[in-house]
Amino acid sequence: MYTAESISKILKGELMQQTGYPEIEHILLDSRKLLVAETSLFIPLVSERRNAHQYIDELYKKGVSNFIVSEPIAAGLFPKANIILVKNTLQALHTLVAYHRQQFQVPVIGITGSNGKTIVKEWLYQLLEKDYNIVRSPKSYNSQIGVPLSVWQMKPENQLAIFEAGISQPGEMVNLEKIIRPTIGIFTNIGEAHNEGFLNIRQKVNEKLVLFTRSDVLIYCKDYLALNECVNNFHNLVGKREIENDMQLLTWSRKTDADLRVIGIDKNDNHTRIDALYKQEPLFIRIPFTDEGSIENAIHCWALMLWLGKPHDVIQERMDHLGNIAMRLEMKQGINNSSIINDSYNSDLGSLAIALDFLQQQRQHPTRTVILSDILQSGKSEGSLYEEVAGMLEKKGIQKLIGIGKHISREKQSFQKVNAAFYASTEEFLQKVNTADFQNESILVKGARVFQFERIGKLLEQKAHQTILEINLSAIAHNVKAYQAILKPGAKLMAMVKAFAYGSGTYEIASLLQFHGVDYLAVAYADEGVELRRAGITLPIMVMNPEPSSFDAILQWNLEPELYSMNILDLFEESVRYANKTNYPVHIKLDTGMHRLGFESHDVTILAQRLNAEGLFRVQSIFSHLAASEDPSMDAFTQTQAERFAKMSATLQQQLGYAVIRHIANSAAIHRQPELQLDMVRLGIGMYGVDSAGAFQDKLRNVSTLKTTVAQVKRIPAGDTVGYGATWKAGGPSVIATVRIGYADGYKRSLGNGKGQMKIRGKLAPVAGVVAMDMLMLDVTHIPDVAEGDEVIVFGEDLSVQQLAEWAGTIPYEILTGISQRVKRVYYQE
Repeated sequence: MYTAESISKILKGELMQQTGYPEIEHILLDSRKLLVAETSLFIPLVSERRNAHQYIDELYKKGVSNFIVSEPIAAGLFPKANIILVKNTLQALHTLVAYHRQQFQVPVIGITGSNGKTIVKEWLYQLLEKDYNIVRSPKSYNSQIGVPLSVWQMKPENQLAIFEAGISQPGEMVNLEKIIRPTIGIFTNIGEAHNEGFLNIRQKVNEKLVLFTRSDVLIYCKDYLALNECVNNFHNLVGKREIENDMQLLTWSRKTDADLRVIGIDKNDNHTRIDALYKQEPLFIRIPFTDEGSIENAIHCWALMLWLGKPHDVIQERMDHLGNIAMRLEMKQGINNSSIINDSYNSDLGSLAIALDFLQQQRQHPTRTVILSDILQSGKSEGSLYEEVAGMLEKKGIQKLIGIGKHISREKQSFQKVNAAFYASTEEFLQKVNTADFQNESILVKGARVFQFERIGKLLEQKAHQTILEINLSAIAHNVKAYQAILKPGAKLMAMVKAFAYGSGTYEIASLLQFHGVDYLAVAYADEGVELRRAGITLPIMVMNPEPSSFDAILQWNLEPELYSMNILDLFEESVRYANKTNYPVHIKLDTGMHRLGFESHDVTILAQRLNAEGLFRVQSIFSHLAASEDPSMDAFTQTQAERFAKMSATLQQQLGYAVIRHIANSAAIHRQPELQLDMVRLGIGMYGVDSAGAFQDKLRNVSTLKTTVAQVKRIPAGDTVGYGATWKAGGPSVIATVRIGYADGYKRSLGNGKGQMKIRGKLAPVAGVVAMDMLMLDVTHIPDVAEGDEVIVFGEDLSVQQLAEWAGTIPYEILTGISQRVKRVYYQE
């Protein structure tokens, strides 16, 4: 049991204030993720962009009474709090959890590598859960923050721990090794991921190997030559690297001698048989996967099972039943105007907390529902486990619960504060459920793999067009943080969610941005802002194209219009006066040379007088648009615009007599002209993974993937034509794949007859013939075994939207915003 007093001794910190001795069970690093106030310890982390000490007051008011801080707290400010003062809160987190880890003597598996860490971890859990009470990293918690939160979960009832660790720069693994202290190591592979933080691949391998400084055994594949060389050097440098144990190496290879020598791989009917020699004995396993990544991951798991001494027949039986691992939380349109969040491959307290955080972000529906299976291997008594679950649901504002399983059903008395129903099995639920009972709600489907909740997901998902646009919410968050990282201190960020958030979907993106603390949102028209308000978005919203017919809605929903001319000012002034409002927030658009909208320099004096008259308005910001900030050849014009804006905005602000936010920088200017960041920047296309200037592209992640499927495959003879107008003729015997996308979905007609290409089975296939309304044809003659139902990538990670735009003779903005609303959007969080 930990208390503030015992933790202060562990950290050698100063116990500034002690008012009680409550047991501390939960570490809280994010104020938005509070679950149990009474037993939580808040550790405010400090970064260049954010100092979490600012949330102490908010959490104290919510009942949190334990804090580790690196800034002194005024005496008497939080009279009922226990406060520990340390030099660095992140170091304190690491020290505390490293101490916690040392209290356990169970085997701990540590996993690192470039790819496959989470899959190997989850497959090992599937393979070993019958033999051990296992604690493991939730999802992909493998960072300087994720690892401590994972290891803190260790409890006396655990018999085995499995944690993954990832690093992005030298020096980080030293901290993670102290926290995890793995007794068993697995190095999955080495590749290009996160190369930018290291001098070369050998430096990256050596840094990752630090995780195994005190391990008893290290499992790895000898076929990665740089990895094999570095492991052997690492193994030999016992004294220099302070390796305490005589670490064993357990190697496997498909190419050379190894402890586990793979001698055959046979793929057949969605299964793969892997034959190998282990200690000169022939063995084999079968796995229900055929891709190379799964084969490699399975062999790592096989090697570990052999090292643990598991019987061959047990290994074979369990390997044959390995299940898919969902690497993301997926949100899809559901029946009856609902949204479905699918997380149906495991159920434990850690991953439940993550899924509930994602559910809480969704404000577009009035009701939040959780469909939850029994939670397996918690180590807690059923009573205390489900009381904790009930508390989590209550904290996150869950109105409805459907519990499935014998254990959760036995504890139904714990869920009296939610509208709850219980079923003994998934089959019983599917037989008795009335889908009409689900109306206008956000539904989290969260179950252990054995409950087969994917069947529930299919029942509740809206059946739609097979052409879908996948939007990676984690990538959007990454891109926002990439821009925030280069903002000068104090600069605010306005996120552009106009035009259906550049085709990605409005309230889903706005909810994410609100959760991640952007300062402002901007929409094109008032109805977009109203939609966000109805969906629960509370951030200030600027309307960039206010129409007189929308003024009533603007005032009703507390939206903030852009005023750009005397005429629009007159009309809005009349509406504000009629509504009996004062100090209404507005934004003033200045024309500095783009000549689209905006007041000109000769308007400024009279404009200030009008804005000050009667006290009707309060100017929130003054801004302008840059015409060509992404183009180096236009930098002189950009500078001219900036100078005009500085002069005009200074004059206007002086005459207003109060401080006003000024902003002119768009996505490209944020990094190309950092001196123009001013008080706020407007982030648009960059948030969606596209840098129109190019120089910042490697810092961004792909957000959107447009994909469809093959409807039919035809073989045609030389000379036959394809499509309307018979414009494409086969030069020889050809294979043509018809795919489910056309210009009604937003795929431009100009991309016909070979100008556009799509990816099937990893290869590019050109468009054959003209693009029709709902379908188009691809020439797949050079791609073997294309079949009906195959996935087709229109644009995404490996075929960029920039490339597609170039083929179409346009810009990525037009491609993204032109995707039809009939294309199903699927949102996911990694």
